[in-house]
Amino acid sequence: MMKQQIIVSGIGGQGVLFLTRVIAQVAVNRQLPVLTAETHGMAQRGGTVLSTIKVGDFASPLIRTGQADTGLLLWEANLEVHQGLLKTNGRLAVNATAPGPGERIDASGIARDLGSAVLANLVLLGLAVKQGILFCSAEECETAIRQLAPAKFVEQNLTAFQRGLSQQA
Repeated sequence: MMKQQIIVSGIGGQGVLFLTRVIAQVAVNRQLPVLTAETHGMAQRGGTVLSTIKVGDFASPLIRTGQADTGLLLWEANLEVHQGLLKTNGRLAVNATAPGPGERIDASGIARDLGSAVLANLVLLGLAVKQGILFCSAEECETAIRQLAPAKFVEQNLTAFQRGLSQQA
């Protein structure tokens, strides 16, 4: 059975929880076991947020140091704090403009160009799917976005995801 441990890191208001829900929904749609947990700073907009997703046969949603297969970082400054959760060969997708570890994309800039800074989460998801660092396909993510996004935001969310898919890291 497929197993993947994923961290999603950002700050409050960036859509960490929605991104987590989309990835978890893909697992549910595939009928794969999935566990999620939010572990930091949810109550404060602008505070650090860490969400974990375990797809496959796991007993606990928490990810221990050095065990995450994949990290999606919406806030580059959290790299220093959360990189220790990744395996040595763990893969990263980072919302950043400067060179550094992982696949990088200016997801915030692309989201602003689309008219809404909160779309950076789906731009980053598109990049992660394109780079093959998540267990899911573009079509599965699009289905999950359609299932979870409020009707008036579905097309905008799908456009952001597609922009991430079409970008070079």
